[in-house]
Amino acid sequence: MALLVPEDLPRPVQPIPPDHRGNVDVHRRGRQMRVSAWKVAGDLPASFRYAAQGLAYSFASQRNFRIHVATGAVAFSLGLWLGLTVDRLAVLVLTVAAVLVLELLNTATEAVVDLAIGRQFHPLARIAKDCAAAAVLVAAMASLLIATLLLVPPLLERLGL
Repeated sequence: MALLVPEDLPRPVQPIPPDHRGNVDVHRRGRQMRVSAWKVAGDLPASFRYAAQGLAYSFASQRNFRIHVATGAVAFSLGLWLGLTVDRLAVLVLTVAAVLVLELLNTATEAVVDLAIGRQFHPLARIAKDCAAAAVLVAAMASLLIATLLLVPPLLERLGL
């Protein structure tokens, strides 16, 4: 596989013009995003608001994010029901949080790659997207193993097996 130098890379796609309300349609389901989305947050509440918008976007548009949230909630609830110690619950929470963080980074990577190349195919775009998805997969598999190690022994004990 030949490496691409900057001159070989495609030029960025021209921005989509806003509609009469100043919105740009950037999502296939018709959700709207502000044209001023590039602006830096001026204060701390705005930073939290932007972060909440990112979480809401991921939850609304990314099926895998919803699956990871639901799976993490089930694992945490099961840990509480089984009476896991605080340190074991903390390990469980950290592993679930790592998967969710990587899923958010995967979503951001996909969005940036799509923004940069538009509807064109580029081998580097495929590599970026595949590697980001692989990072989520590795974290999810590790999280599943950790949850199994933490939850199965007390579950078997509680069931009397």
